Amino acid sequence: MAKVTVTINELVCKGCGLCVRACPKSVLALSKTKLNAKGYHPATVVDQEACIGCASCARTCPDVAIRIERE
Repeated sequence: MAKVTVTINELVCKGCGLCVRACPKSVLALSKTKLNAKGYHPATVVDQEACIGCASCARTCPDVAIRIERE
């Protein structure tokens, strides 16, 4: 099975949580401790190994802040 890497551009993320709700494997969560330059709690990857590469998070993100890469 191909390895999948999820990358979130935290500078662009506004912490709306749509990607968190869209992920069927709970790979993402909103950070409770980190704030970006805009003052939002950005999404963060909490379980990279669980990612199945469906890209639901990336398709849902209104800010195009998520990139999915397969090796």
